Amino acid sequence: MTAPKRVPQKLKTMRYEDDVHAWAQEQVHFLQAGAWARLDIEHLADEIADVGRSERHALTGALSVILLHLLKWDHQPTRRTRSWVTSIRTQRSVVTERLEDSPSLKSRIDVLVARAYHRARIEAAGETGLDEETFPPVCPYDVETIMTREIPWPPSDGQPQSRRG
Repeated sequence: MTAPKRVPQKLKTMRYEDDVHAWAQEQVHFLQAGAWARLDIEHLADEIADVGRSERHALTGALSVILLHLLKWDHQPTRRTRSWVTSIRTQRSVVTERLEDSPSLKSRIDVLVARAYHRARIEAAGETGLDEETFPPVCPYDVETIMTREIPWPPSDGQPQSRRG
């Protein structure tokens, strides 16, 4: 462990409301120096809570993109594109990375998939022009399917496909 950094006693304390970035940098210095009395506990707690929300939102967003493309793949086979395949593969990597960085989210994955599916269903209807009721009201894919279902390119079902997304 390194020795705490010294914090000048006369250092002006930044206000969170005035400059979040400068405030954050100052809070880092206070933490590293062990200057506990100078910490802005209320805002620090809010920011730490936001980190957790941000991780959940990022994971939900990646799942939503995968689900959107799976729905389009299954419901518009004549419009399948290479970009859908690329998007699914890329977002699977994002999900994997997020779960590696925040393994506690694995215990909430079913809830996050349900949230992501709600969004994906709305987007699929908008992007395909199909009625929202065309898509199942509850996610038809389990986590393993979402993460591992093979999406071949070019499709092997004999359906014509587009070159672009």
